[in-house]
Amino acid sequence: MTSCKKEDTKIASNETQFSIDFEKYELENGLDVVLHQDKSDPIVSVAIQYGVGSNREKTGRTGFAHLFEHMLFQESENVPQDQFFKKIQDLGGTLNGGTWKDGTIYYEVVPNNALETVLWLESDRMGYLINTVTESAFYNQQEVVQNEKRQRVDNNPYGHTSWVLDKNLYPKGHPYSWQVIGELEDLQNATVADVKEFYDKFYGPNNATLVLAGDFELEDAKALIEKYFGEIKKRQEVTPLPAQPITISETKRLYHEDNFASAPQLNIVWPTTQQYVDDAYALDFLAELLSSGKKAPLYKVLVKEKELTSRTTAYNRAQELAGEFHISITANNGKSLKDVEAGIFEAFELFEKEGIQDKDIERIKAGLETSFYNGISSVLGKSFQLAQYNVFAGTPKFIEQDIENIKKVTKEDVMRVYETYLKGKPFVMTSFVPKGQLDLVADNSVKAEVVEEEIKENVTKTVVDKNDEVVKTPSKIDRSVAPAQGESPKLSIPQSWTAELANGIQVYGIEQNEIPLVNFSLVIEGGHLLDAIEKNGVANLMTDIMMEGTVNKTPEELEEAIELLGANINMYTTNESIVIRGNTLVRNLPKTMELIKEILLEPRWDEEEFARIKTSTINQITRSNSNPNQVANRVFNKSLYGKDHIFSYPASGTVASVEAITIDDLKDFYTKNFSPSISKFHMVGNITKEKTLEVLKGLENDWQAKEVEIPTYPIANTRDKSSLFFVDIPNAKQSVINIGYIALPRTDKDFYPVEVMNYKLGGSFSGNVNLVLREEKGYTYGARTGFSGSKIPGTFSASSSVRTNTTGESVQIFKDEIATYKEGISAEDLEFTKNALIKSNARRFETQGSLLGMLQEMSTYNLPANYIENEESIINNMTLEQHKKLANKYLDESKMLYLVVGDAATQFAQFKSMGFDEVKLVSKEGEEVPLETVKQ
Repeated sequence: MTSCKKEDTKIASNETQFSIDFEKYELENGLDVVLHQDKSDPIVSVAIQYGVGSNREKTGRTGFAHLFEHMLFQESENVPQDQFFKKIQDLGGTLNGGTWKDGTIYYEVVPNNALETVLWLESDRMGYLINTVTESAFYNQQEVVQNEKRQRVDNNPYGHTSWVLDKNLYPKGHPYSWQVIGELEDLQNATVADVKEFYDKFYGPNNATLVLAGDFELEDAKALIEKYFGEIKKRQEVTPLPAQPITISETKRLYHEDNFASAPQLNIVWPTTQQYVDDAYALDFLAELLSSGKKAPLYKVLVKEKELTSRTTAYNRAQELAGEFHISITANNGKSLKDVEAGIFEAFELFEKEGIQDKDIERIKAGLETSFYNGISSVLGKSFQLAQYNVFAGTPKFIEQDIENIKKVTKEDVMRVYETYLKGKPFVMTSFVPKGQLDLVADNSVKAEVVEEEIKENVTKTVVDKNDEVVKTPSKIDRSVAPAQGESPKLSIPQSWTAELANGIQVYGIEQNEIPLVNFSLVIEGGHLLDAIEKNGVANLMTDIMMEGTVNKTPEELEEAIELLGANINMYTTNESIVIRGNTLVRNLPKTMELIKEILLEPRWDEEEFARIKTSTINQITRSNSNPNQVANRVFNKSLYGKDHIFSYPASGTVASVEAITIDDLKDFYTKNFSPSISKFHMVGNITKEKTLEVLKGLENDWQAKEVEIPTYPIANTRDKSSLFFVDIPNAKQSVINIGYIALPRTDKDFYPVEVMNYKLGGSFSGNVNLVLREEKGYTYGARTGFSGSKIPGTFSASSSVRTNTTGESVQIFKDEIATYKEGISAEDLEFTKNALIKSNARRFETQGSLLGMLQEMSTYNLPANYIENEESIINNMTLEQHKKLANKYLDESKMLYLVVGDAATQFAQFKSMGFDEVKLVSKEGEEVPLETVKQ
């Protein structure tokens, strides 16, 4: 093993010095190792990035890098089938992987006593995997990945956009000319021989970077890494790919009638340049300046002046080999993309005329500083950053240069890249429009050759492996047994504090000094609960209008004031609250809180912005009708809660209710329902209790309390039969399944025990429903079950998206698995549940975001500061008998609603003979409709 000297990286901000210390060295087999110690929490993160993404594939085998990523979670020579997830969860950890055009990464975050086990697992799939790749295991993951494609691409509005853009932007054979998910035909034609070739070429230690971050001892870690990875043989040399930026000689205009879109969408893409070059940084700034915020020319022209859209998006995607500059506009319902295109180029003219101010550059840099600290707030985030810089820039130390490159961008740089890459240059443009609305397509467009999959009758394919015996690769150590675990970290709940302001606001806080940031939230009780059914959506509109300026600041001025502080302030509505959430540098907290006070106490009630917000909200509601998952959630809630409960209506409202709402309705809601008496404030970060209370003085002195009555709604939880409701989405490639009924509130003494009970049924990847529907059958990308609940009874739900031609069988599997679960689980499964839930508490307090969530839970349900200790006690004390009793009390498959959203023409009829007490075809609003409405 050869070792380089330790490199100490220090990152400078305006007033603070922040450092990431790391040590990098290389094993004799070529594996790059990066070590970063962070002892703030008793956890470690391991990330291994391989220098292979879809850019290394070949024509006819697209999607292979991603498919191969799936294979590495199956088994290896010393780790049995489906045990990677289970073993990590059993240790209290989490894991996953990801593939993109330029790379593949695998990662785990575990309590620090499990470090050796993670290194054993990762080294086993790096060096001791290929002999376990069987025909049956490979076929299963082929099915899983095809379902992932259907879920993310084929069953989604605008899902085929990237395929059309990349196909026409890049020349044939360019590594970016195909999708990471791949072509369906290629996925189906891949073979085990392809797997072995791919593994041998790209998965050697000499094409990988291992990053270990967290609470460990350096010499111990080095010894373990050498023990498990040092003997893995170097494999084929992988020559770095040269940058391959492209140009196009002429503009291409394409269109597609989208089965799931309800509004037209225009995308324009210009080829740019690869990552880490000066132009790439300036292009990032250009995208922000063109599209982000009320000063942006795209916003001024398309949103404010022409009312063609409610949102403008632009971004530069700089990658390892090439770059792309994107503008994406989803038009308001019924608006022509001809007008959108004209408006974009009118905005370009405005951009040239108005130019760029120094203040604009500074506000972008301020936001990037906050984003940087947010990105390294966890050991996993730091692992990702260090791995990426090492793989793509040759050293983790490049983080210093990366930040400097951002800081040195000037307004002259931005105008230069605008003229170099966009102004007057050819582009690729797509017009995706709803079926039957070709009149909205941009001029001179030609039909895109989108390939739509035909879902045929499900044919079960039996794959028989030739030899069950796995030939093990020789090793110097015994890899057949998982390493012994040291003692698990003890539960250590961060110290919190509470206070009450004179006007009644309850304040909760945790001091955490790891990064120079604070995260905070103000929660005002009520939210959607305070909506009148006939005026449903007022609370949601409130949270939008209150961010649109103040008495003393125009919407544009307020937005700029927030951005110049590098702050993020969001306001949103939940079923039971309105939340103002913020994130800012500690040094800017006083000014940020002054803005919060101004937003809260001095609303502007801007009529022009209100009209825009109403249009935007109505568009979103209309578009949700084309999204199978949103339709399923809406019908599920309406069917269970009933028309007299506010929860049966979405918080966003309906088209009719939003159209009827006036700005006076909002003023009335504000006057009646905004009060410190029902508000709680939460603060986490590098700030003391005393300083927190000091910055809250303005709210304490100037916000006067009033009485607010939050309504209650009776819930008729009297389901006495199994009901199958089917919503028709013609030609859907997948069926969305939601199964369940109203169960219990979070405040019920049984709520946390039932969450524990549910874990092995469907509370994780290793839940029974996922193991059957995904890992055994290959019908879905994922299946879960869970209980939701607040002060109001929530639901038990079991859900998945499955391949259309497996719909009936999948519903039956859910039903059977729930019924079987009531017979009891094994002692081994109960032990797994206890380990997964208790040991994971070591990861529970790492980030400011997770601590803020803990404070909000404490304040919402009036929980003691040590409530997590009580949860551990419930887990520890649960017996098999208690588990079975809870399952039988709260799981009754004979009284659940079985909701399916999919293609009724092919899937509805079968349910009439499947033993349900009632079978109905219902509309997207949950109302029964006649069978004749189904398009055959």
